[in-house]
Parts: sequence; C-alpha cells; structure tokens
Amino acid sequence: MLKPELMLFLKQAKRNIAGLVICIALFLTGFLIPGNAGLYMNLSGFLIVMGGTLGATLLSYNMDRIEILIKVLKTAYSTRTKDPGEVVKILVGLAVKRRLKGVLALQDDEDETAIAFLKQSIGLLVDGCTKEQIKDSLCAEMYFFRMRRDETGRVLHTMADVAPSFGLVGSVVGLIGMLAGSSDPMVIMKTVPVALTSTLYGIVLANFIILPFGANIRERTVKELFLQKIITDGILAISDELHPRLLERKLNAFLTPSARSGRFVSFEHAYETMEAEAEENLFQETAI
Repeated sequence: MLKPELMLFLKQAKRNIAGLVICIALFLTGFLIPGNAGLYMNLSGFLIVMGGTLGATLLSYNMDRIEILIKVLKTAYSTRTKDPGEVVKILVGLAVKRRLKGVLALQDDEDETAIAFLKQSIGLLVDGCTKEQIKDSLCAEMYFFRMRRDETGRVLHTMADVAPSFGLVGSVVGLIGMLAGSSDPMVIMKTVPVALTSTLYGIVLANFIILPFGANIRERTVKELFLQKIITDGILAISDELHPRLLERKLNAFLTPSARSGRFVSFEHAYETMEAEAEENLFQETAI
C-alpha cells in the first residue's frame, strides 16, 4: 500500500500533467486553425536553432555542469520536496527522543532519514559538536547549495538568451538564400519558410521550454532552502535542549496557520512508544 505522502505527490503530479496536456493542446490548436500545420515544420530552421543553442551552451560551460543540470532537472520533475509540516514533526520527535534517551539515541534516526541535510545535521549533533560549530557547518552547506543551484540556473539562462538569437540567424540565412535566388520562384519558396520558422522555433524554445525549466529549479531551490532553515533552527534548539513543546511552537512560525492545527508529537505518547520499543528489544535479546 502506498504511503499517504506518495499518494499526495502522485495526485499532484497527475494534476500538473493534465494541466500541461490541456495547455499544449490549446497551444497547438492555434497553429492548426489557419489550416496546413505543415507550414510550421521546417527541418533546416529547427537544426539551425537547436544546433546553435546547444553549441553555444557547450562553448560556455563544461560537460560536468551540463550533466549536473540534467540530474537537477530529472530530480525536480521526478521527486517532491518534503512538506514543512512533516519536517517539523520529525524535529519535534527528535527533541522528545533526545530528552528521554539522550543525544546518542539519535544515531538511529541519522541512518533512517531520507533527507540528506537532516542526516548531516543529526550527525553533527551526535558527534558532540558545539552549537556554534553546528551553525557554521549548516550555514556553509546552505550557502554553497544555493551557489551550486544558481550556477545550474545560469546554464538555462544562457540557453534562453541565445535561442532567439539563433532563430534570427536562421531568418538571415533564409533571407540570403531568397535574395540570391530572387529570379527563381522555386528558390524563394524553399528559403522563405526557413527565414520565418527559425524565428518561431527560437522564441518557442526559449519561452515554452527553457525558461519554465529554470523557473521550476528556482522554485524547488527556494523550497529546499526553506526546509534547510527549519532544520537548522530545529537542530540548534535541540542542541540547547529546548523543551519539545517550546520547539514545536518555535517551528510552527514557519508554517501557514492551516498547517499548525493540533500537536505534532504528544510527549506522553512518544514516551510510551519508546518504552514499548525498549521492552520489545529486551524481549528479543532474552529470546536470543
């Protein structure tokens, strides 16, 4: 059975895909209404724009940066970021566990969590680092994470800048061919589509594909930095041994009012759960 958060992600993804299909259908309908859709198909114009855009990108950046861009885009469209409420719940649970069983008990959570930044944060806590050391390490991680994402975004900005320019290059190529064969109607018929469709391809490539990719990466980066800020504040509070309920109130400030309803972790319930786990472990050891 699928987890609730995975089901929610799939539901949201389906809505996004459905909306995208509708928008693409409307977009293409605008091309079909005038009549012959083949008028907008021209291989020469497409190759000029795509070849020029990719060539300029390869000259501007090394392959490692482009490979990172592909990985980031793949992650952005295939996985979802954690909900802030889930992260707050995890942090309050860690505070309860720290209060009841000590900081070394958090080592199991370090191995189990799927959030890399949280795993690193718990590791610093378990290793006995001071509050200032934890803060410096996590702030540096956030800073360089943003720098890496900004560098990745610049690749897309470069592509969006040059794509319309190469559309103009295709138009110039078509006009030169048209002027060279102005006395031959067949030459004009072959070169005019290159001149017009190249500009069309450059504009569509930049505004319908590349810029939306960049906007998606920016939005995901903001969300991930927001989660990292929650984790940083939570881990620093746990390092100070702040009471779990006070920590919950502190972290609730990051959430919208609708996400703050109810208490994430009951202190008594957490204590009972840990007692039950301890008894079960003792029983298993006795059985062995």
